[in-house]
Amino acid sequence: MTALVFDCDGVLADTERHGHLPAFNATFERFGLPARWSEDEYAAKLRIGGGKERMASLFEDPAFAAAVGDADRAELLLTWHRAKTAEFRRLVEQGRIPARPGIARIIPAALDDGWTVAVASTSAEESVRAVLEHAVGPHAAARIPVFAGDVVPAKKPDPAIYRLTADRLGLHPRDTLVIEDSRNGLLAATGAGFRCLVTVNGYTRHEEFGEAALVVSELGDPGRPRVEVLANRSGARPGAYLTLGDLRACMGGGPG
Repeated sequence: MTALVFDCDGVLADTERHGHLPAFNATFERFGLPARWSEDEYAAKLRIGGGKERMASLFEDPAFAAAVGDADRAELLLTWHRAKTAEFRRLVEQGRIPARPGIARIIPAALDDGWTVAVASTSAEESVRAVLEHAVGPHAAARIPVFAGDVVPAKKPDPAIYRLTADRLGLHPRDTLVIEDSRNGLLAATGAGFRCLVTVNGYTRHEEFGEAALVVSELGDPGRPRVEVLANRSGARPGAYLTLGDLRACMGGGPG
């Protein structure tokens, strides 16, 4: 069984800059919180896996903690995160979060070719399903199992989410490729025994991806600028855009 497992944020769509960051800031404003993340500040927050966990880091600032007071932090974080997820979904529904190049081409083609396609993310499941449906359409999305949110106790780079996905779907590392966009995601995938293709974005391009089979600027599409290959340790020989053949060539074995 040939399988592709996609991360969500930064892989299916450009969610961080166009979705999560504005949703976080809108939530801070809604609740009158003394916080607003710039793009540079949010880039640093991306090293923390999970939205609630990023919000929890606000309490590391004594001034923020003092302003919030003695309320139950766990309950506050749940309330804020629910509001942030609703704001994120609103942005998705408004078409404000574009799918990344190649996603709407590769995923239906893989499904039609009989491949197993799944999404594994430690973002909120509601948000992940909204992004997936917007990126590939409701018909394709209905054929794709999603493993997301708090279904595992630890966030990436812990490999728990990929181990769960492999166990539930019966995936074999030799026939499976994970597509990620960050070092945390890469470490989670390889920690679970999978080969990994990385499609970088503006937040992650500078990260270290030495364990990746292939590192590219995007999956690409006909009519777009040629895909930039940043590193290649696989048997793939990408042209202007990646094909299912390129993805299959990234699976199994050691570095090429």
